[in-house]
Amino acid sequence: MVKLFVFSPTGGTSRAAEELVRGMVAASGEETATFDISSAQWDDVSIDAEDMCVFALPCYGGRVPAIAVERMAQLQGAGAAAVPVVVYGNRAYDDALLELCDTLDACGFTCIAAVAAIAEHSIAHAYGAGRPDDADVEELRAFGARIAAKCAEGVSALEATVPGDRPYREYNGVPLKPKGHKRACVQCGACAKACPVQAVDGLQPWKTDTDACISCMRCIKICPRSARTLSKLKLTVASKKLAKTASDRKGNELYL
Repeated sequence: MVKLFVFSPTGGTSRAAEELVRGMVAASGEETATFDISSAQWDDVSIDAEDMCVFALPCYGGRVPAIAVERMAQLQGAGAAAVPVVVYGNRAYDDALLELCDTLDACGFTCIAAVAAIAEHSIAHAYGAGRPDDADVEELRAFGARIAAKCAEGVSALEATVPGDRPYREYNGVPLKPKGHKRACVQCGACAKACPVQAVDGLQPWKTDTDACISCMRCIKICPRSARTLSKLKLTVASKKLAKTASDRKGNELYL
């Protein structure tokens, strides 16, 4: 079975990972199952040695989300094949892919391939806009087929060197935190329910625990009333800063 474990607050990571999995399934004929790392409880998740497991996480400031790593640490890989996938918004992924590989190794998985894929930036949407696009889809599906073929020959460890440094770069969070607007909020609770780190007050959802918030932007994405936003000034400053490194089109990076 192909098992997809995904942390995708705004959907970009899911879209990239699902195309990779489609290629794997088309080539292998295996069934699939998907698990949401942002809310999953691992009590009923078991890994068989014959499984092909894809772990797809976004890159935040050159690292993968700490809460996702914490939840994944509860899994027992049983030597199963694993494909770490880091999705980033067209700037850089720094140490994130290496960190995810190391996390899976520590859980007992065997990393047989790795992917750094592009998706629309979750904060500054102009960067990576429309990605993954048709060319990305074709490339990811084709690589998925290659991964399935490698796995069919027997689980063998990733041969390519994944970029990154140890110790990983320091991550101090993102200064952009969503703000709720009491007058616009209808207290439907969707944002509080969906927040991966329970940073939104369930009774007063216009309030945000900025210390807990990881700036994943899910609450903004999911709000039906646009009652949660970012500071326009801070967003403008961040977008201009990103222009130096995220304006040119970057490609997916594939390791086998």
